Amino acid sequence: MHPAISVIFFTVMSGAGLGAIFLLGLGWPMPSGPLAAFLICLLAGGLTVAGLMSSTFHLGHPERAWRALSQWRSSWLSREGVLSIVTMVLFGIYALVWMVTGERIAWLGFVISLLAAVTVFATAMIYGQLRTVPNWHTVWTPVCYLAFALASGMLLVAGIGAADVLLGIPVAFWAAAALLVAWVAKLVWWNRADRIGFSTTGSDTGTATGLGSLGKVRLLERPHSGENYLTREMVHRIGRKHARKLRIIALFLGLAFPLTLAFVAMGAGQPAILFLIAFVCMMAGLFAERWLFFAEARHAVSLYY
Repeated sequence: MHPAISVIFFTVMSGAGLGAIFLLGLGWPMPSGPLAAFLICLLAGGLTVAGLMSSTFHLGHPERAWRALSQWRSSWLSREGVLSIVTMVLFGIYALVWMVTGERIAWLGFVISLLAAVTVFATAMIYGQLRTVPNWHTVWTPVCYLAFALASGMLLVAGIGAADVLLGIPVAFWAAAALLVAWVAKLVWWNRADRIGFSTTGSDTGTATGLGSLGKVRLLERPHSGENYLTREMVHRIGRKHARKLRIIALFLGLAFPLTLAFVAMGAGQPAILFLIAFVCMMAGLFAERWLFFAEARHAVSLYY
């Protein structure tokens, strides 16, 4: 699949923003005062909105994006759009009450946290539902999206929040645990992706062309000499050597460096700057991971072309 920058930016940024909103809704301790409340909500909401807005640039007609909202009964893309709007509207109310009164409404925060998690799940299912892309069609796709959203959101709120300990455990330990869980899930995802192919799903050139009933089908030449939408968007090749290098980069930036910083923070009084640096590094690692998520995916239409 073609790794479009707008979609990569959308999934990474909105995931981090919704992960932060999830933790804020659950009552993660934060500095007091209306200005602090405003800046905190602006940061979490801004990441989410920036990601959601960037997704429209991948559309041929961004001005028609609103029409996708009407298909929520059958489309995960439509559900994600509706859920994100509801989540952000309620988060705006939550933020306003917090700024004006200094209070964080617990029940409203819980509802927002639930909606944020479901929104990330819906985003993942846009890809996880596709049987035509064997790499994506697994329960591990939403698991990875949810785990990465939580881990990145936790690093962010740990850097801007007022908590040193949660449930008697240092915040840095929670952040390290979230990082490990997320990347272990991704390693499982990669391991499966390396083993699965179209033969596993029963797809081959015969099923792609509809000629399988006549015997074994092989490609004599391409259906046409030029490119079209399908070859641009659905057929993308990346060498195994380059994929391995990018996986190492993703693991180093997204796991090794942030995890090291989390452990350093545990022994250094948990300074906020270390969590924020770890957050930036993880985001860079996630951009590499998400680029591979799309670039390594093979759509069944490639069997035809």
